[in-house]
Amino acid sequence: MRKRITIIVCVVFGLILARYLITLFNTHMQKVNMQKVAMPEIVVEKVGSKDIIKSYESPARVVSKYQVNVEARIDGYLMRSYFKEGDFVKAGQVLFEIEPQGYQYALQQAQANVKSAKAKQVYYDKQSARAKQLVDKDYIAKADYDNAVAQRDSFRADYQRSLSVYNDAKRNLGYTKVKAPVSGRVGMITVTVGNYVRMNAGSLTTIYSMNPMYVTFPMEANDFNELARIDGSANVKRRVEYIFSNGKKYEFYGEQNFFDNKIDEASGTITLRATFPNEGYRLMAGDYGRAIIYSNKTDPTPVIKTKAIQENQEGKYVYKVDKKGVPTLTYIKVLEHKGDYTLVKSGLDIGDTIAVGGLQQIIPGVPAKIVDYLPPEPQKKPNIFVRIFNKIKRILKGSK
Repeated sequence: MRKRITIIVCVVFGLILARYLITLFNTHMQKVNMQKVAMPEIVVEKVGSKDIIKSYESPARVVSKYQVNVEARIDGYLMRSYFKEGDFVKAGQVLFEIEPQGYQYALQQAQANVKSAKAKQVYYDKQSARAKQLVDKDYIAKADYDNAVAQRDSFRADYQRSLSVYNDAKRNLGYTKVKAPVSGRVGMITVTVGNYVRMNAGSLTTIYSMNPMYVTFPMEANDFNELARIDGSANVKRRVEYIFSNGKKYEFYGEQNFFDNKIDEASGTITLRATFPNEGYRLMAGDYGRAIIYSNKTDPTPVIKTKAIQENQEGKYVYKVDKKGVPTLTYIKVLEHKGDYTLVKSGLDIGDTIAVGGLQQIIPGVPAKIVDYLPPEPQKKPNIFVRIFNKIKRILKGSK
């Protein structure tokens, strides 16, 4: 009897233990299956590479190569002007005339003084030569010879002095004709005919050179260093485009041939300058637009599929996937969109792995299952009420 009870207890205990083990196994398998079902499936690709000419865009300003203030270099009444405001003039062309009579008289007087001084110099040159002959023969004292030489030198100096005054008078007379120092377009006249003008009292007008023209623009120091890295040197000439403020592109290319020798501490930029031909004078000094500068050499650039890019309030991003299949949200800066592909400026390196499929299922930091492709989602059939409604519509349409 006791033996039978022991057997029954052992059987019951074995059944309970077996049920417990089965329950643990089923629970474990359910967790495994749930993990398999919950793990998202994604398609990944390596970040590719494309050799491109890099370009950088910046606000720009048009500047004249020469901007010259035309000023009076003598005092006098302004008698004539030989141009109209806005005219194009050539270097050396006469623009204004200042009353010349006073300067003509000064030149004539200086010329007469030169002739007089020249005659005296010739006379005392001869006198000193005779004194030299006489002193050599002891016909006169050495003191008399020295006196003759001193007079000769004095009148030579007088001649040089008078000649200098004559040249200065001639120069002042020439300044009565105010000429254009450079070729270009004349601005507004600030002093009209009949007014008395003074030397260095202000400009009579301003000349702006028109061809070629400069376009200056700032560039981020990091971008400039990158450009220098691509081309192998900072001191090279590069192609530049100019975009007008209305968005139209100027038809001629410019050449970047200058960069400043310092970086602006406030903005972190360096100023560059390009020279543009100005056929038709479409470029006007002071105009604002945009400049696009291009590298001379190509540079390998990360390229990805456009469909891999998503966007939120922080900006554009992709999911970068590590070797364990864990996706990480990574923000990027886009360089250019080219159809189905996008060139990446920063945020990714060539050879990185990113997700290109199953993006909606991804949870950052949660491992994902990497597959070669994702099957298309099956289309759901409309429910019974929708099917009945559609059938009624077809019947009514057929009856018409």
